[in-house]
Amino acid sequence: MASVNARGGQLFFDFRHQGLRCREQTPLDDTPANRKRMQKVLDKIEQAIVSGTFDYAEFFPGSKFANKFTGHTSQVTAPSSDSSPHTGTPLFREFVENGFAESLPAWRRSHAATVRSTIDRHVVPFFGDMAVGDIRKADILRFRAEIAQRQGRGDNATMSAKTINRIMQILSQTLAEAAERYDFINPAERIKRLKQRHVDIHPLSLAETRQIIETVRPDYRPYLIVRFLTGMRTGEIHGLKWRYVDFDHRQILVRETLVRGRVEYTKTDGSQREIAMSQPVYNALLEQRRRTGEQEYVFCTTAGTPIDNDNFTNRIWYPLLRHLGLEKRRPYQTRHTCATLWLASGENPEWVARQLGHLNTLMLFRTYSRFIPNLTRQDGTAFDSLVSNVIQVSGLANDTTANQHDPLSPVATERTSELSRSALTSLSSGECS
Repeated sequence: MASVNARGGQLFFDFRHQGLRCREQTPLDDTPANRKRMQKVLDKIEQAIVSGTFDYAEFFPGSKFANKFTGHTSQVTAPSSDSSPHTGTPLFREFVENGFAESLPAWRRSHAATVRSTIDRHVVPFFGDMAVGDIRKADILRFRAEIAQRQGRGDNATMSAKTINRIMQILSQTLAEAAERYDFINPAERIKRLKQRHVDIHPLSLAETRQIIETVRPDYRPYLIVRFLTGMRTGEIHGLKWRYVDFDHRQILVRETLVRGRVEYTKTDGSQREIAMSQPVYNALLEQRRRTGEQEYVFCTTAGTPIDNDNFTNRIWYPLLRHLGLEKRRPYQTRHTCATLWLASGENPEWVARQLGHLNTLMLFRTYSRFIPNLTRQDGTAFDSLVSNVIQVSGLANDTTANQHDPLSPVATERTSELSRSALTSLSSGECS
């Protein structure tokens, strides 16, 4: 990648032209102002190279390289079917295929499928016939601009920043490996990621959770109780086997996950954990053992195979939400629901993080910060008492009841703790008792 560098306290241009690395020294001192001036010139050089109008002698008339390129401007030509005649590097499609095969043993099946899809659908069609050493920053930016206009998932008119960043990351990693092997500068190194929109979680309330559990088909009731009240990921609960259910210690041992119909190691090492069974979960699993205890999987079809996520989502979950008049959410929100209920009931955040499979509380605070009450008074009344005795504004009345009916508000947290435990215990009645 073209850059402005320093040597001996003075700046020089560093770029590639017609497969050769070119360095042009200047007498300018290494200062921010001089770097800015040179970067503007370098941008013009790169644009001229890409457009095929670059004249070396015009930019560097006294350079020893000027004679080498005399009468030769860079031309935009169709990529050859063999290695680049200038860089001696392989075609992108060949290099990325070899890299995929080399990395495959270290990847989870789901990640490998994502990389495979990205390579085939986006990256190879654009860069496949270019030599990896000939790819420039301008090519990558043009690629990003093109995929940014493509149709997004669902109702999205264009691809999301998250999807674009994922595609660009795979491309950048490929070029970084090629740069290391063939000794050239990675042209994607200084391309910044697009800013991604923050996506809020949409957990269900305790009342909505109970409503869903009481309304769902009886054969899916234990499944939803366990899903709502353990925070297990979709693949973890679908891949749960009876040998990992410890009734004696009231624990669910998360050791495997189901990914694309295949049982694999969990998402991370931190995902290996023991989840404590609440009473409703314990009762639900006892009921489920009566139904599927002879099978390998806890929650399975009549044939003994694990629950298919698409089938559950489209035939059970979404129709149930529509029937109850609830906002459409992905089933994964059951995990967020469990986390918020744990926190609203006053459970220690470190314990909650361990139950969810997080290595520390960083992600917990980042995702659920507004649901975490103060661990002492839980409601901010200490600060309120301090300032109320010192700062008074006439004409304003105190209102301490505004949030008392919100079960997840800080003011109602202590009361919610009692209500939550009472309500959660009551979920064990009826079908799952």
